[in-house]
Amino acid sequence: MTTLTKTAALALAAALLAGASAQAQVANSDPAAVQSGTYKLETNHARIVFSTSHMGFSTWYGDFSGATGSLTLDTKNIAGAALDVTIPVASVATTNAIVDGELKSPAWFGATAFPTITFKSTKVVVTGAATAQVTGDLTFHGVTRPVTLDAAFKASGVNPLNKAYTVGFEVKGKIKRSDYGVKTYVPLIGDDVDLTISAPFEKK
Repeated sequence: MTTLTKTAALALAAALLAGASAQAQVANSDPAAVQSGTYKLETNHARIVFSTSHMGFSTWYGDFSGATGSLTLDTKNIAGAALDVTIPVASVATTNAIVDGELKSPAWFGATAFPTITFKSTKVVVTGAATAQVTGDLTFHGVTRPVTLDAAFKASGVNPLNKAYTVGFEVKGKIKRSDYGVKTYVPLIGDDVDLTISAPFEKK
């Protein structure tokens, strides 16, 4: 390899490393960098994953997609944040088409009679520099009950693809499905349901 070729190769490698470094720095994990404002849930990358025991032999998973919602955030008053999310029940997916159909039926989620799941926050309690507990009213299967979810800040920054300023959270919680009238196969199929929510929001 000639000196000129080596120089060009080094320059290319440096450019690639610089590009990778810039991409890595797009998402800022410092909570202090978050911007106040009104946000909308970024539907295409928001996911609600649920899991429960399957006869005690395994953990069974499914998820919902297509969620919409809004977040109002004042970084000087996190406790005053307001969250409102709507989830289409018919989006439920488990990688098994037969099970998906059963879950949409009246025996389970009743997607026709109860087409949406909603969550509206009523209280936010800051628990750490990047964590909070969010309490709100969860309406599922025609029943509304209060639930408390644990929210953890992921990162904020400008999305390099669509240029939207984005803030992301991971939210976890647990509900009993029988509390919402979904009692099919309890206790053979678990009553306790674990929730994990990936929630990116774009600033309006």
